[in-house]
Amino acid sequence: MKVLLVNGSPHQRGCTYTALEEVAKTLEENGIETEIFQVGNKPINGCIGCGVCRKKGECFMDDKVNEFAKKAKDADGFVFGSPVHYAAASGALTSFLDRVFYSAGRYMQFKPAASVASARRAGTTATLDQINKYATISNMPLVSSQYWNMVHGFTPEDVKKDLEGMQTMRTLGRNMAWLLKCIELGKENNITRPQLEDRLMTNFID
Repeated sequence: MKVLLVNGSPHQRGCTYTALEEVAKTLEENGIETEIFQVGNKPINGCIGCGVCRKKGECFMDDKVNEFAKKAKDADGFVFGSPVHYAAASGALTSFLDRVFYSAGRYMQFKPAASVASARRAGTTATLDQINKYATISNMPLVSSQYWNMVHGFTPEDVKKDLEGMQTMRTLGRNMAWLLKCIELGKENNITRPQLEDRLMTNFID
């Protein structure tokens, strides 16, 4: 089993990475393979709603989004991490998730997901709420912890001193590993994922 952890920070080994690394370390200790996927510091274009991905099976903008989608096919769970920018997820991660879930959401359905937010001071709960919405519109079980999945600090060294935050990350890792193992055990006993109805869409106009 494998979990993909997405670092939505432009800094490869900053505060968000420090939090994700603690989750990944705990997952590995519990027998789950991990990979931290770096969104990077190059611009990520937002979705333009062209619908080409519905025909091609992937986004026509061949960048980090398609790279991640290929990995998502074989992943069993996901953790999406972001620094707090103006009480929200980073712009790069927002554009990334918009396009990933629109073009490749089928690869993530019914796989556990979690979000992690890193801030110097505030805005974390708003950021977590934003990221969680991608999972909750995509039939993905949300993994929780002993507290909201957040760490605080201005530098990676600060984050490591946030003992409660780091413990929250470890608890998140153990909870993710537990749920993945429960799902795997269910598959072995012929407990299949729920069947989806044909999608109904309304716009409240008579």
